[in-house]
Amino acid sequence: MEIGERPWGTYTVLEENRNYKIKRIEVHPGERLSLQMHHHRSEHWIVVSGTARVTSGDRGFILNVNESTFIPMGTRHRLENPGKISLCIIEVQSGEYLGEDDIVRFQDDYNRDQDDRESPPGGSL
Repeated sequence: MEIGERPWGTYTVLEENRNYKIKRIEVHPGERLSLQMHHHRSEHWIVVSGTARVTSGDRGFILNVNESTFIPMGTRHRLENPGKISLCIIEVQSGEYLGEDDIVRFQDDYNRDQDDRESPPGGSL
């Protein structure tokens, strides 16, 4: 099982196959991931604890426990934790290619540019 620590929290790869990857992502209170996009994969996010603020394209909305959203391939998106407790989501990535070099980063709170990968090959976000 692959586990990674990031400035915004942690991720754990629960299962991985050629065309899909399932992760548990925990985002610390007040933190957020990069505003990003993928050319070769879509993502489905399910909130299991906490509250998520989601940016998907030109929409912004809140997801609570047991709510989910689908992020289509090619859509700019971001996951944020606006709450006071940790946000935990299950992320299901699907597509023909799930490599880390398929992250196009537009904005990042931690000053990582496009060439700073957030995890090794096979990782995510």
